[in-house]
Amino acid sequence: MLEKELSVAIESAKQAGEIIMKYFGHVNSISKKGEINLVTQADLEAEKHIIQNIRSSFPEDAILGEETGEKNSGGNRKWIIDPIDGTTNFAHGYPIFAVSIALEINDEISLGVIYCPYLNELFKAVKSRGALLNGRPIHTSSTKDIGEALLATGFPYDIHSNPGDVLSIFNQMVMLSQGVRRAGSAAIDLCYLAAGRVDGFWEQDLKPWDTAAGSIIVREAGGVLSTFTGEPYTPYCNTIVGSNSHIHEQLLKALRPFL
Repeated sequence: MLEKELSVAIESAKQAGEIIMKYFGHVNSISKKGEINLVTQADLEAEKHIIQNIRSSFPEDAILGEETGEKNSGGNRKWIIDPIDGTTNFAHGYPIFAVSIALEINDEISLGVIYCPYLNELFKAVKSRGALLNGRPIHTSSTKDIGEALLATGFPYDIHSNPGDVLSIFNQMVMLSQGVRRAGSAAIDLCYLAAGRVDGFWEQDLKPWDTAAGSIIVREAGGVLSTFTGEPYTPYCNTIVGSNSHIHEQLLKALRPFL
C-alpha cells in the first residue's frame, strides 16, 4: 500500500520546506539555467536532502531530480523530484512555490506529495486511495460551463525567444472563461485544480518533475488530464490539459485552432 513510501515522501517534503523557508525573503545566490529559468542555493540544498532521505530508505530506486538529473536508472521504481516548483516566485519573495515528490512504478505515477511551505498546505495522493489536503479529502469542482470557469496556466521558459501561440491561446482562454490565473508553479496549479479552486488548467513545455506528483493528485481528486490533442497524459508529454472533467472537451475545442 506504499505506506513507507508515502511517509518518506511527506517527511522529505516537509523537511525540504523548512530548508527553503530559511532562505525565503533573503535569497542571495541565484544562478541561471536559461534566460528566465533560475536556480538558488535553496533548490540545491532541498533536493540534496530529499535524495538523501530516499536513498536511506530505498537505496535501489532510481531518482530523477530537476537539479541533479537521473540516478540509478533502469529499475521499475523512480522518484521524480522538484525541490522548488516556482523558483522565480521564491527568488523574488513571492510566496507561491512548492516541493513536489512523486513515485513512478512500472511507468505509472503511483504516489504524489506536494508541500507548499509558506501556506503550510500538504497535498498527497496514492493510486486508488483518493487525494487529501492536510488530511482532508479534496475533489475537483462541479463547474460545467467554461464560461463560468476559473482557469490556470503558465508560460514556457523560452517564451521570449519562442512565443509561438502561447499568448494567443492565453487570450482565447481569457475571453472564454471567467478568468485565468498564472501562479508560476504548475505543481500548485494542479493541486488547486484537484481542490476545486480552479476548474481547468493548460500548459506546454513542462518537465516530468513539474507535473508528476500533481498528475496523480488531480486524477485521485476526480479530475481528467490529457495532451492538447486529447491523448492520455503522462509527465513525459509536451502539453497538458487538466480539468474537473465537465469542461474538458470545451478546453480541447478552444485549443484546436492552435494545433
